[in-house]
Amino acid sequence: MNFKILIVEDEEIIRFGLQDNFEMEGYTVETACDGEEAIAKADSYQPHLVLLDLMIPKKSGFEVCRYIRNKHPDTYIIMLTAKTEETSKVAGLEMGADDYVTKPFSILELLARVKAFRRRIEPQSGSTSVQVPEVLEFANIKINVKKFEATKGGVPLDLTTREYLIMKYFWAHRGEVILRETLLKEIWGYTDENMPSTRTVDNHIANLRRKIEDDLDNPKFIISVRGAGYKFDA
Repeated sequence: MNFKILIVEDEEIIRFGLQDNFEMEGYTVETACDGEEAIAKADSYQPHLVLLDLMIPKKSGFEVCRYIRNKHPDTYIIMLTAKTEETSKVAGLEMGADDYVTKPFSILELLARVKAFRRRIEPQSGSTSVQVPEVLEFANIKINVKKFEATKGGVPLDLTTREYLIMKYFWAHRGEVILRETLLKEIWGYTDENMPSTRTVDNHIANLRRKIEDDLDNPKFIISVRGAGYKFDA
């Protein structure tokens, strides 16, 4: 699989440094230095993953994130934010970003995040993991985890790539209590050494519930388990 990355960063040293590192790892890379160029390349290049700095000229990272999520819902978006931009991280996740990395960041950590995502979307030969059907069906919901298509009562659902991966993992472990830390490792690619706040998981689950649950006050598919995590009941 020719895995394509778009790096959106206005600081030239960072932009070219990231490009060099990812190309050395065998990825195909395009870059953009402002929001307008980012949107144009998202359309023409159609990357699998976008590394998106929030503070860019012409169009903000938020505008770019919103555009990509609406136009290319299966594209994975990792935001690059400053350490002090806590509200920006939350806003970016709510607009559809899948993950964030705080500047200054470790290039090894960023490479590990991208590799973890790539493993989750590419078929693995000889895998002994639980087999998940291509289409997940429960109640009036259908989720195609290979085509990244979903409907509820026949109406399309706008799920992010991360949400498809979460649903696929939930299905493989339905009925089990899944720790938040387990989701951060299996879906986000974190390790014990760089584990973030579990709020990251809770934000994504809240967004996912808004799309698939009928009653947010009494969810029946994704059940909270106090002090632990979540359980998926199909």
